[in-house]
Amino acid sequence: MTRSAKLRVGRPFRPGILLLGLLWLAVTTLPFLFVVATSLKTQEETYSESVWALPSHLDFGNYLEVLHGSFFTYLRNSFFVVGVSVTLIVLFSAMAAYVFARVPFRLSKPLFGLVVAGMIVPLHAALVPIYLLIRNIGLYDTNFALIGPYIALSLPVSIFILTEFMRQIPRELEEAAQLDGCGTLKIFWRIYFPLSTPGLATVAIYNGIALWNEFIFAYVLTSTPMHRTLPLAMWDFQGQYTSNIPAMLSVVTLTSLPLILVYAFGQERIIKGMMAGSLKG
Repeated sequence: MTRSAKLRVGRPFRPGILLLGLLWLAVTTLPFLFVVATSLKTQEETYSESVWALPSHLDFGNYLEVLHGSFFTYLRNSFFVVGVSVTLIVLFSAMAAYVFARVPFRLSKPLFGLVVAGMIVPLHAALVPIYLLIRNIGLYDTNFALIGPYIALSLPVSIFILTEFMRQIPRELEEAAQLDGCGTLKIFWRIYFPLSTPGLATVAIYNGIALWNEFIFAYVLTSTPMHRTLPLAMWDFQGQYTSNIPAMLSVVTLTSLPLILVYAFGQERIIKGMMAGSLKG
């Protein structure tokens, strides 16, 4: 087949790909635009007009009300809990993955299978035992109440991702380091940890987004605004018989901004980290 014939064959698919891209853009963008538009309405306008109607005028009072409340306390708690949790998840999962990938021992396969089995356990099935444990050790309603469960529940998938990634690193690098007198710990820190940066970025991004938006454990393990995270900020605008919908969606918009900014400034690095494992061979 000539080159011109190949181009003619390929052309009919281009409008379809463009259409699918525009459709996906609409699916991902329109819900966020709806949230932003509703957050700019007054509470009376929300209940009196159509849900899909645009705001008659831009009302930023909801944002001022949110920012004058406990929003920054929630924001500080989220940064602390998610930052500490993701850092420890990356560190612990990288160390465990290196052992499973490169350190031979008799129980390696059974233990790795046990770790992988942890991925199929429903997270909410552990909610009551974790709640009782946190109360018994005196961490209930503290920032540290969330860090332990977040790390434990995130380790299985993180170890699985990094183990498969580290298995693809050439063993010759490890052998050369051993000839230079490096021990197991030095080999991990000087070779496997730096070369696993794309995989570590994938784990950090995946868990960071999941923990930033986590609701149920934060709701059960904390009870006061002083220690609650951003997903619970909406409860400040929900009463027994009514809810301030625009203010709640203002919280959703503000909560989404840090993730949007991280993606906007680190888009290329994020995509490379997500694709690194599939491109190695």
